[in-house]
Amino acid sequence: MPAPPKPLLHALKGGIDKRKPIWLMRQAGRYLPEYRALRAEKGGFLELATDSEAAAEITLQPIRRFGFDGAILFSDILIVPYALGQELRFEEGEGPRLSPPLADAALAALERVPARLEPIYRTVEKVKEALPETTVLLGFAGSPWTVATYMVAGRGSRDQAEARLMAYSDPGAFAAIVEAVAAMTVDYLSGQIRAGAEAVQLFDSWSGSLAPDQFERWVIAPTARIVAALKERHPDVPIIGFPKGAGAKLVAYAQQTGIDALGLDETVDPAWAARALPESLPLQGNLDPLALLAGGAALEKAVGRILSSFEGRPHIFNLGHGIIKETPIAHVEQLLALVRR
Repeated sequence: MPAPPKPLLHALKGGIDKRKPIWLMRQAGRYLPEYRALRAEKGGFLELATDSEAAAEITLQPIRRFGFDGAILFSDILIVPYALGQELRFEEGEGPRLSPPLADAALAALERVPARLEPIYRTVEKVKEALPETTVLLGFAGSPWTVATYMVAGRGSRDQAEARLMAYSDPGAFAAIVEAVAAMTVDYLSGQIRAGAEAVQLFDSWSGSLAPDQFERWVIAPTARIVAALKERHPDVPIIGFPKGAGAKLVAYAQQTGIDALGLDETVDPAWAARALPESLPLQGNLDPLALLAGGAALEKAVGRILSSFEGRPHIFNLGHGIIKETPIAHVEQLLALVRR
């Protein structure tokens, strides 16, 4: 039987093939010398992400070098709060900053600037024109809970305490932020799809910090609303959910959000996931980025365990989180050889 024309799309729609499709979170980024060269030429991260020519080039770099089955749009999850009216900047060595932080200011005071999304759509169009026919273009956005944590604190944090406290002490105000993010995210992902994205991923990078009832309210419920709204507009476009750190709550997330595929972080036992999650649900992941950094026998063992655990079910090989910037190119090449042999 011939291989499907787009192996990644085939897997996202429940197909099973001996050749596992593979892409990596943050595959377009700092571990690549060609990325570092372009960034040195162009300047800061936001300048790169909003320069459609540069962002398209960065998205395509790992496809040219490695031939991954998916190209993930080069952008950032904080483009949505930027479009909602917060100012966004990236401090060298310290990460993103949003102002004003909504712990100290009202959402209603923000003036929305949806035009800030337009460069991202142009990036998608440019990448789509240049991709090989067999490569799937993946769009993405941050999930409302994770995006809201940055909006409230004005920056990232280890425990998301400011957002978690607001969710308890002023749930009405916090719900308004989450709803604003969800509504903008539907429009944003829909715009990416119209521009050429063939599948999209929702990144909930901080979902692991929530208690079970809070997880249901701030992760599952808004994700389900986004998925339902996107399915109304684009019924055939697969949606991948990635609730990092969710652990056993992955079962409820898979059952209640309506996502088409589920991304697993590196802390999830693949054997447990294969048993506990619906057989027909495509799973994505979940190699520890540090195993890729280590390479050699450790990488081979970790890859083998994942492949054997997910044998006979729809599966996309990926990392459990983003690739580490110090990862050698040779280790990525080793990974591809192991998955595709």
